[in-house]
Parts: sequence; structure tokens; C-alpha cells
Amino acid sequence: MTRSPSTLPCPAPPVAVRPRDPRDHAERIALSAATTDGAHMRTEDVRAWIAERREANVFHVERIPFAELDLWGFDDVTGNIVHRSGRFFSIEGLHVVEADGPHGDGPYREWQQPVIKQPEVGILGILGKEFDGVLHFLMQAKMEPGNPNMVQLSPTVQATRSNYTKAHGGTNVKLIEYFAPPDPERVIVDVLQAEQGSWFLQKSNRNMIVETVGDVPMWDDFCWLTLGQIAELMHEDLTINMNARSVLSCLPYPDEAPGALFSDVQLLSWFTNERSRHDVRAVRMPLKDVRGWKQGVEAIEHEDGHYFKVLAVAVKGSNREKVTWTQPLIESVGPGLIAFLVRDFGGVPHVLVHARADGGFLDTVELAPTVQCTPQNYLHLPAESRPPFLDAVLGAPRSRIRYEAVHSEEGGRFLSVCARYLAIEAEDTVEAPPGYAWVTPAQLTALTRHGHYVNVEARTLLACLNAATAQPRGGA
Repeated sequence: MTRSPSTLPCPAPPVAVRPRDPRDHAERIALSAATTDGAHMRTEDVRAWIAERREANVFHVERIPFAELDLWGFDDVTGNIVHRSGRFFSIEGLHVVEADGPHGDGPYREWQQPVIKQPEVGILGILGKEFDGVLHFLMQAKMEPGNPNMVQLSPTVQATRSNYTKAHGGTNVKLIEYFAPPDPERVIVDVLQAEQGSWFLQKSNRNMIVETVGDVPMWDDFCWLTLGQIAELMHEDLTINMNARSVLSCLPYPDEAPGALFSDVQLLSWFTNERSRHDVRAVRMPLKDVRGWKQGVEAIEHEDGHYFKVLAVAVKGSNREKVTWTQPLIESVGPGLIAFLVRDFGGVPHVLVHARADGGFLDTVELAPTVQCTPQNYLHLPAESRPPFLDAVLGAPRSRIRYEAVHSEEGGRFLSVCARYLAIEAEDTVEAPPGYAWVTPAQLTALTRHGHYVNVEARTLLACLNAATAQPRGGA
């Protein structure tokens, strides 16, 4: 199945190619989602192809002491972990205060923590092209040091500005020319979306889907898949990476079930009210001064063993723009649990979203899943201090689970950070408490066209729900 760099045969484009009317994208997305026979690779062969790409390259990740970091180190004044070039990202301290009064969320109102500060905007871009009249998407079998299985399907391009401007001294990012800048007449999706607000400070990436009609250079680590094929693979554990899930969630799926409990105007008014009532003050501080955390030779960790650790790794990846490097990563103390409760109103499916405030968000609140946490951090607390609905999700019978898979978070910054993603059918008596609202997946999809409305965990679950609708339980 190995392919040499080449150009796949494509139908010759018309002499004059007009841009598509944006209104017909939804129909094309629906056709691609319904198509499980790809033009270039069968879905059942994708897993073997990913394994073959894993075997064809040299991948190795090893934990190292902080002292063995190359080009990285602790700043003499602040104690922040920084790159010698001043590029890429840094690990700093963050002091967060939630001054929300009686309606505040969570058991804690003030804390300090390490945080990733990465001011530059990266590009997460998926290239689209029609084959036999069906839209396909160019996916990459990409190695990331934090992926638990090393290689997962990623966007066509997944690169920070430092990467694609070659601040690391490596090679060119393949196919970046389609996205920086894109042809405005070929853009299907282009929106700034936030990363994890609990671990990043105001970090955004440009989520893009751009269509082409011309021939595309191909390498062994790339393959064209329909949305239906990707939907089947979305049911598999540790297969579609976080960045691909985020981009795919922004696709303009058709609204097959109109009839939302609340109108779009009512939903936006509720969301604006949630943003208005939260008062979250997040202030950067020197990493060396962060209270409640201890620094060792190989890790920075919480004194009580909760939350996460900051550590260092040495990496070798033969198919990367730079073959060897060292860097800091974040590791969670346990697996996450991320779930939507799902309930029908008048025969229309709705999901229960949470207006979640995180210290790293750009605008205080984003729409999050019903439950989003690492259970290990809360199980020692009394029930009234745990996140709402956590116990209900943990105790949900299998008969009520509509979707379930284990997905890992972004492997370029997190080491083997995984979560169990679930969609669970709720009892008809479950109501939305303050800070929560029932919305349709279509309403949530519409909000992904705007930056900083839907958080990255909810975007993953939205992509999963769309996959479950297109290909229930991986079936055609």
C-alpha cells in the first residue's frame, strides 16, 4: 500500500471553474457523509494503512529530566519554561479568581496553576476535493509525541506559525500553500477556535477547510477519505486526532431536525447573559511563584497529586519537518470524562450544554459538554461539590449510551491525555439547571462558525454526534 510521491489522476477541470454557491455546501456534505466507499481507499484498509505508516517511520518518545532539554530552559527571573528563540510556546504561571457570587460554578473560586502560553495562531487545515462527484478530504497519518499510539489521522496541515515559517530549522510544511493564504473562492470553513481553556491561556487555532479542483501532490502519509469513511473511523478509539475533530465539527451539515426548544435569538440571549454574569480574572504570574505546585528534577506537579504534571521529553520522528527535538509536555493525572446528555423534545434531539468558565478562555465563557472533567480530581469530594451530572454519567447503563469512544487530546502539547467521550440518553425528567441549556446539534454546529462560542471538547463531541448520525455505531 506504500505510494511514492506522485499525483493522483483527477478529472480535468473545466476551462473556467466558478466557485460554488456556499448554499450548496450542506448538500455536498450530506452526500459525502452518506458515502462510505472512497475513491482511493476502502475504509477497512485505513486501519492497516495507519499501522503501515507507523511501522514505516521511526518514532520514539522518552521522558527526560528538565536539565536535558535542548534549546529550552527555565528563565532566570520568572522560572518560566521558554524556548531560546522566544518562539513556539512557554509554560508560565496563572492566577485565577472567579468572583461570580452565588451563581459561580465549581467548588473552587481561586487557584494558581501552570499554563501554556502560545500567542501565535496555528493553522489546522483540511483540503477537500471532489472525486466521482463526491467530496473527499485529505487526511494525514501524523506522528505527534503525545499521541498514545504515536500516529493518528490529522488535518492535511497542522502547524504553528513557528513551524510553517521554519523557526525550528526543519523542512517545509507540506501543502501549506493551500491555506496560507487560502483562495477565498474555495473556502468552506475558516474560523478561529480556542484550545483547552484549562491548560492554555487564550490560545486559538485557525480551523480551515479549503476545496481545490486541481491536481494535488501526494505523499505516503496522506490519503483521501469521504466524510462517511471518517464518520466510521470516529467510532474507533484513538484514531482521529483532536485537531481533525475540531475542524470537522465546523462543517455546515444540513439541519435535518428543525424545531429547537429555544429559538436562535433566545439561545444567544441566554449565552450572552451567562457571559455577562461571570467575572473571571486571570492574571499571568511567574511560574516559580505558583502556590500549591512543586518542581522536581523531572516534573512540576500539584502538591496533592491532582490535575496534571509538566514534564520534558526527547522525540524522534522520521516523517516530521524536524526529525529530533526536545520539548515540555503536560500529562493529566488520569483519564478524562466528557459527555453530552441527550434528550428529545417534540421528537427533536437536543444536547445539554454548559456555559463553562475557564481561566484560559479569551471571553470568559464557552459552551461545553454537560460533563467535562477528570473524575479522579473530584471523587474525594462530597456529592454536592462534584460537577453536576458527573455521578449520573458515571452510572449510566449501557442501554442509554448513544455514542462512546476514547479519544486523545492534542499530541503536540499533551502526553497521552485521553478522555472517554459519551453521548447518553437522559431521562425525560432531566431539566437544565442554571448555567445549562438544551440546544440542538444543528444550533451548536451553527455556533461553530463563530470563534470562541463552542469549546474544543464540545466540538469533538459534536463531530462524534454527527458521525453517529451519519454512520450509527460504525455501520454503513
